[in-house]
Amino acid sequence: GHIAGSCTSWCVPEPPGPFLPRSCSKHRFHVIFIKHGRASKVLNSSVFLQEDARDLDAYTLAKSYFDLKEYDRAAYFLRGCKSQKAYFLYMYSRYLSGEKKKDDETVDSLGPLEKGQVKNEALRELRVELSKKHKARELDGFGLYLYGVVLRKLDLVKEAIDVFVEAAHVLPLHWGAWLELCNLITDKEMLKFLSLPDTWMKEFFLAHIYTELQLIEEALQKYQSLIDAGFSKSTYIISQIAVAYHNIRDIDKALSIFNELRKQDPYRIENMDTFSNLLYVRSMKPELSYLAHNLCEIDKYRVETCCVIGNYYSLRSQHEKAALYFQRALKLNPRYLGAWTLMGHEYMEMKNTSAAIQAYRHAIEVNKRDYRAWYGLGQTYEILKMPFYCLYYYRRAHQLRPNDSRMLVALGECYEKLNQLVEAKKCYWRAYAVGDVEKMALVKLAKLHEQLNESEQAAQCYIKYIQDIYSCGEIVEHLEVSTAFRYLAQYYFKCKLWDEASACAQKCCAFNDTREEGKALLRQILQLRNQGETSSTEIASPFFLPASLSANSTPTRRVSPLNLSSVTP
Repeated sequence: GHIAGSCTSWCVPEPPGPFLPRSCSKHRFHVIFIKHGRASKVLNSSVFLQEDARDLDAYTLAKSYFDLKEYDRAAYFLRGCKSQKAYFLYMYSRYLSGEKKKDDETVDSLGPLEKGQVKNEALRELRVELSKKHKARELDGFGLYLYGVVLRKLDLVKEAIDVFVEAAHVLPLHWGAWLELCNLITDKEMLKFLSLPDTWMKEFFLAHIYTELQLIEEALQKYQSLIDAGFSKSTYIISQIAVAYHNIRDIDKALSIFNELRKQDPYRIENMDTFSNLLYVRSMKPELSYLAHNLCEIDKYRVETCCVIGNYYSLRSQHEKAALYFQRALKLNPRYLGAWTLMGHEYMEMKNTSAAIQAYRHAIEVNKRDYRAWYGLGQTYEILKMPFYCLYYYRRAHQLRPNDSRMLVALGECYEKLNQLVEAKKCYWRAYAVGDVEKMALVKLAKLHEQLNESEQAAQCYIKYIQDIYSCGEIVEHLEVSTAFRYLAQYYFKCKLWDEASACAQKCCAFNDTREEGKALLRQILQLRNQGETSSTEIASPFFLPASLSANSTPTRRVSPLNLSSVTP
């Protein structure tokens, strides 16, 4: 049961004869290598007899109670034990007992306001006792980890970070301490000031935190260096690379990696909820159904399995059943971030805004870097017609995902509702500049220019929008395409550019909502031409509909952005 800190060799008392001894003074072990590569491990006899041997009976009994989740009973039988192992189990049992009571009270509480008031009553006592031990430098790596968790639960973030860093130095192979530290770091600058131990575990930590901070390029470089260093068959690294591609919405690449991972490790459950999110986005019902059934056969009482089933029912628009499975997931693990966020989405679908707000708030409580929860709160308050609240939550989401066009478009809509049109124009243009996922930013920007009677800028935006839609080779299903052609037809008509106006009017005839207007405009153009009206030549050159669009073919590449410097942030 003993973990020898950062010492990765097996440790035994120094033997005579054919062994090659090497000392490990930090952990008071003698490290040896046996001729044929086999090794064994025991504690230095004096340490074992003085500490662990005396507490062995009490520790073994308490560990049995701990495994049965009888935490108070386990703590009772560990009172007075002196060994580090027994002391950690004693304090950890008390901590988990408090958490269990808190969860029970949360379930029994009547409303969301009461839920927020439920606290772990054991935290303050634990902090006082662990603080004394810490000052006396009597805590080992696991004790430091628990002390850090208690400080984090009490919202003493700065102190918690210092303790987790210390725990990583004392016990670098304890991944739990690294993960807790990861949850407390909010940006890259904060990371620079941490004094982390120089060990290979640090590379795993940095790759993980870069993924969490949406620094995907740096994360992928770290994972690639770990693969090159000898972890090429690590399914953990492969899954993390897939998650990284998921975070930058490279859905095809992420799906490809997850499918390969399933072939290598078909019974793996970790990260399969992220895989199901990708299948959900692509509306791949058969694949999602197969994944849900497969995970049920492996282990139906895992959090990830419940989330996958929830996604399956959500895709089938059975939102009540989906919410039920996300609730099951949270009963298994109340701190599971993905389930809180997904449950918020389901409540939004069911128009239960108060429950959605509570779910999203719980997600933020678990991880303040979850942009989906901030974005979800913004959408909820938008439904409730509370634009100032929307603006706050969308800003938080944008800070976490500065290059996500969806956050910028949402921010622009908020500013528009608040009549802050200059800020709205900046947001829409920025959304287009970073790569507009939904291809709506230019349309919204054009409509803003229409409101402000800036017809030339509106025409530029509509032209650019049409060029982008056609250049992507997509089937034109955007409702706003007809709006763009209608505006351009009217704009060119006012400018007496009959050829361009006629081309746009003909395009209008292809859409149901603009067909009659297009036909009427074509009749007007024909009438004016018959009367001898000539086309104007005074309009600046950028304002034209490319010939490729007027002739049923599409451009093969994107053109460079038009000059919209007046609204560039």
